[in-house]
Amino acid sequence: MDLDTFRASQGPYKELYASDANAALLTLKARGVADAAAVTCKVETGRGLAIAGIHPKVGGSGRELCSGDMLLEALIACAGVSMRAAAAVLEIPVRSVVITAEGDVDLRGTLGIVEDVPVGFREVRLAFEIDTDASEDALQQLVELTDKYCVIFQTIQSRPKTSVQMHRVRS
Repeated sequence: MDLDTFRASQGPYKELYASDANAALLTLKARGVADAAAVTCKVETGRGLAIAGIHPKVGGSGRELCSGDMLLEALIACAGVSMRAAAAVLEIPVRSVVITAEGDVDLRGTLGIVEDVPVGFREVRLAFEIDTDASEDALQQLVELTDKYCVIFQTIQSRPKTSVQMHRVRS
């Protein structure tokens, strides 16, 4: 979608959601099936199946996707789209953006080796290499808006309420 079409497409949504908060609520869903014969999970994506498995540094084959990598990839996707959207709204000309994400995990927690080592990322770093002639002030505003409106980054930072349910199915 080109930038002018994008800008024009958001207007009606902004008006609707400003007048009807319930219309702005969206429930995203994902589905996967854990394999019965291997330590993998087939995740349905908009482009086909993604097969996730254990990272090689904790015993995986390395042939499957690592869910930690997938989280960082989702962060990059969201941050890239958020930055492009913010640049379009602010009318900041951007020739290109390369986004990188890194995350540090202490595998002793993942493997249950040390009780007080947490499971999960200890730190996540997001970086942008941007080709633009925009001023430093404009770039600072672009970074602030990207941070503020990137759903994945905000979710990682805010630790949303979570729940887990299990339902027994008999075959």
